[in-house]
Amino acid sequence: MHRPTPGHYVTVSTASEPFEAFVPAPLPPAPPVVWTPGLRRRFDDALVALGRLDAVTALLPNASLLLYSFVRKEAVLSSQIEGTQSSLADLLLYEIDEQPGVPVEDAREVSRCVAALERGLKELRDGLPLCTRLLCGMHEVLLAHPGGRGKTPGEVRRSQVWIGGTRPGNAAFVPPPADTVPGCLRQFERFLNDEPEPTSTLIKAALAHVQFETIHPFLDGNGRIGRLLIVLQLVADGVLSEPMLYPSLFFKTHRALYYELLNEVRLRGDWERWLDFFAEGIAVSAAQAVSTANALLSMVNADRDRIAGLGRAAASALAVHQALQRQPIATSAALVKATGLTAATVNKSLVHLGRIGIVGELTNRQRGRVFSYRRYVDELAAELEASA
Repeated sequence: MHRPTPGHYVTVSTASEPFEAFVPAPLPPAPPVVWTPGLRRRFDDALVALGRLDAVTALLPNASLLLYSFVRKEAVLSSQIEGTQSSLADLLLYEIDEQPGVPVEDAREVSRCVAALERGLKELRDGLPLCTRLLCGMHEVLLAHPGGRGKTPGEVRRSQVWIGGTRPGNAAFVPPPADTVPGCLRQFERFLNDEPEPTSTLIKAALAHVQFETIHPFLDGNGRIGRLLIVLQLVADGVLSEPMLYPSLFFKTHRALYYELLNEVRLRGDWERWLDFFAEGIAVSAAQAVSTANALLSMVNADRDRIAGLGRAAASALAVHQALQRQPIATSAALVKATGLTAATVNKSLVHLGRIGIVGELTNRQRGRVFSYRRYVDELAAELEASA
């Protein structure tokens, strides 16, 4: 069907040259999305996959330990879409004040993405609904660095931005003029919070992601905040009890198509192709998260059985093993703090765990040694490396 552009263009006059900026129409789309049996099935499959992931989360004895790593996977992947080179191991090294294998700023940027998600989750759990204030708080955390000061961290933009090109006049896409952004965000907030009518959560997350990227409310960081919004929406509406999903893996794997479909909505109102892609991505991402969680659980259980054979040393080694599931790259000092054991006991446990092939040392020094639960890190990072 022929569908009108979901918004309108306004001419912005400047001293150098006039240009056209796009102002999106409020959600939900009008005319409505055409729901073919195939598209409905995509969303049904995605919801089933999310249900499986949430059930696994509820049943896992170490869900909180996995959550630490899964949140970091999403931050690494989302930041890689924006061009950073940090791996998961680089981030884990940076978080324990060790030198990553990439420029420190790359790892620091990913760490801020983790902190931004954690800020959004805390605000949600403290009773704040998904709103501009919550997103601005996340943005403030994301851009909390010297280079971000000129990009008004935590504030909605007050100047024009554009995507691609050297200026608005030759850009690939020009988001709304700054003076229209507050109005766009007010309408966006209403949609996120089911006003004036409710929208199914997964459909809402799909539509909202495009709308947020189109409004482009910040001078920088819109892509990362927009992708974090997907997971936050699923948590806010109770579809997921914890943010165990990392959809940026799918978006990164299909990056060219991801950007193309976002643009097709703006140019031609093609919501259906975007929704099909989005639902497939959520289903694939949820299945990947379940598979990774089960693989890690199987590995942990097998390693625990091997540790149990250490005799009197087993209890302390199991405590260190448990701590390494939360922080699979750690210093012995960090493990002392996490376990409450003495430094001597932790170091003896690390020797035992190294002897049976569970832990390896990453450094070759007398003090401040860094240890890795290697197979655990490799399993977590396997998908990231495959998407490179």
